[in-house]
Amino acid sequence: MILFPAIDLKDGACVRLVKGDMDAATVFSLSPADQAKAFEAAGFRWLHVVDLNGAFAGRSVNGPVVEAILKAVSLPIQLGGGIRDMAAIEGWLGKGIRRVILGTVAVRDPDLVRSACKSFPGRIVVGIDARDGRVAVEGWAETSEMTAVDLARRFEDAGVAAIVYTDIDRDGLLTGLNIEATLALARSVSIPVIASGGLASIADIERLTQPDCAILEGAICGRALYDGRLDAREALAMIAARAA
Repeated sequence: MILFPAIDLKDGACVRLVKGDMDAATVFSLSPADQAKAFEAAGFRWLHVVDLNGAFAGRSVNGPVVEAILKAVSLPIQLGGGIRDMAAIEGWLGKGIRRVILGTVAVRDPDLVRSACKSFPGRIVVGIDARDGRVAVEGWAETSEMTAVDLARRFEDAGVAAIVYTDIDRDGLLTGLNIEATLALARSVSIPVIASGGLASIADIERLTQPDCAILEGAICGRALYDGRLDAREALAMIAARAA
């Protein structure tokens, strides 16, 4: 079980949103690179970074900030937000990003996802962001008719490294992970699934360490870490103890 701390980038700062609303951003750090260093020092093994401006623009916007994070830490990083063509995928992987997350293009251009998986085995993650079970795209601004399970099954044999499943209606609200929906998705495909959206406290970590959650690759935590509701060392120690 991997606990991924989230660094969401908006206008060069580290922020957290509420249900993906760019106008409801809370700034937690003006130096995302320093925040990344703090997460590394706390014992995290991965970073989850999202270029929020990029998700809406359809191209990298906070690129220099991401590059600063890459230089600041030695942790593997998975990056999403505005990565929508092979050139962008190749560019970020070439700069040292371990895995890229493809969201909107997974709906719009599934062949690109498959091609990327063939070219970069183990380094392509599909981001599935859902509202009431339906997949949202373009920075969550649009909701499609496709269900999360249908989208996941589309890539069953593509070689996708993982799926990040986000419940938009819980994201940033500290209401707890939608474990049941996440497990339902994980049981429907063989691709590893990462839970995202709403992780609120050590109770969520306790839930993630239960036997039925063993099929999950991990979970993403954001606001709970930033506002102190979740102690990083306590959470990581609990995960390590259950894995021993």
